[in-house]
Amino acid sequence: MSDDQLHPVAIEARSDYRLWVRFDDGVEGEIDLSHRAGRGVFAIWNEGGVFESASITPHRTIRWSDDAEVCADAVYLEITGREPEEILPGLRALADA
Repeated sequence: MSDDQLHPVAIEARSDYRLWVRFDDGVEGEIDLSHRAGRGVFAIWNEGGVFESASITPHRTIRWSDDAEVCADAVYLEITGREPEEILPGLRALADA
């Protein structure tokens, strides 16, 4: 990846607030977001069809509204079980300092 950022390229909302995501490096998997359902900005998922309307923004977030979104890096870390320093060059440099 030329810009050293992970980009989600496909998503699919599934039942029980599960979200399948594929990234541009080939990593793909499903995360469980049920712990967020009905809480704070994610209360909008209680409205029919909102969770299923997930989309990928040009800024690499996965969103449902202007307020309800999740960071692609956090999703990638959950799917892979990796640490932030392993995927974010800036954090790696800080950790090595």
